[in-house]
Amino acid sequence: MNILILGSGGREHSLAWATLQNPKCDKLIVAPGNAGIAAIADCASLDIMDGAAVVAFSEANSIDFVIVGPEAPLAAGVSDDLRAAGFAVFGPSAAAAALEASKAFTKEICDACNAPTAAYGHFTDAAEAKAYVTAQGAPIVIKADGLAAGKGVIIAMTETEALDAVDTMFDGTFGAAGAEVVIEEFMEGEEASFFVLCDGVNVLPIGTAQDHKRAYDGDKGPNTGGMGAYSPAPVLTDAIAQKALDQIVKPCVAEMARRGMPYQGVLYAGLMIKDGQPRLVEYNVRFGDPECQVLMMRLGAQAFDLMHGAADGRLSEMQANWAEDHAVTVVMAAKGYPGDYAKGSVIKGLDALPEDAMNMVFHAGTTLLEGAVTASGGRVLNVTARGDDLAEAQARAYAMVDAIDWSEGFCRRDIGWRALGSG
Repeated sequence: MNILILGSGGREHSLAWATLQNPKCDKLIVAPGNAGIAAIADCASLDIMDGAAVVAFSEANSIDFVIVGPEAPLAAGVSDDLRAAGFAVFGPSAAAAALEASKAFTKEICDACNAPTAAYGHFTDAAEAKAYVTAQGAPIVIKADGLAAGKGVIIAMTETEALDAVDTMFDGTFGAAGAEVVIEEFMEGEEASFFVLCDGVNVLPIGTAQDHKRAYDGDKGPNTGGMGAYSPAPVLTDAIAQKALDQIVKPCVAEMARRGMPYQGVLYAGLMIKDGQPRLVEYNVRFGDPECQVLMMRLGAQAFDLMHGAADGRLSEMQANWAEDHAVTVVMAAKGYPGDYAKGSVIKGLDALPEDAMNMVFHAGTTLLEGAVTASGGRVLNVTARGDDLAEAQARAYAMVDAIDWSEGFCRRDIGWRALGSG
């Protein structure tokens, strides 16, 4: 099969790495890709937000299957354009992608099917939003309704912080994403990520993970797109995962189908777990980044078969087969991230690192300039390793981090601390 993956981050590098291990893959193209992806697959310059251009490219290159990595092209309807042209696609329709593109829509779906989630209010007016904050008190969570690259959430611990957060949303900091605001009850507990595949009807769990959103050790500093992750997530026991499936995911998927917008693709449920009970924090309609990296390391070649099964409506006859192991990914970011950071620094030492089923460096914000791998983004590398237990996986990942020569970068040194009981 000729396969096209849309995207350019660490998520897409890991998807490409897993896909290439599957014998069904004859040719792989990633658009636009990055320096790491270019070492294992063909990269193409393509506007992945332009559905007509993606269709034309797929026709010209005899593509059999398209995997859409990021959320933005899904929300823009690129998967709809591809399906209309007869292509098999992994990724939901624009209508179904509203589960991530609009937090208010997700709340509406949860209300309709009684899925447990935080109490909330939905606002288009700053004064009304502030009145709600004053009535509810703090701590409280302020969210941009639309897509904000994983950064449109402010957890306000005081009422003053909450009121300032409302101003931040409505003053255009998050662009159109903040034109509408959802204000939620602050949920206590431990957060974890639950990943399932959907084919419109059937739901198949494929793994759990926990990520680290804060920039610095000890969960300090500003929120980021994610500074590392590990899988599996110990807090998501089999019993709690089954509750999440039965009480949250399946009812929501059924409600989507009832509304004529069946969900097909990966559904990433962010859960808050307290006293053995899961509640939905939010949905994402694509693999998490960096959670995808640890999932792909553990799934390997079968990941492609599972994604293809979701696109073909065959999930009822499939299951994910897990090795009894653990994986850790450590994000190396440019100094200054998530604020201002410099681009163009050269990263050395990557060629000496192992690239196999147990150890991989997935590239995110990298470009190849004059033969040198250079940093071109905020989150730049995802240093990933597997081990028989979490401690072994963590040790392997940090051994690789320490072998990379990049003084302009930084990383957290405590990825996995919660599960290991340290930090």
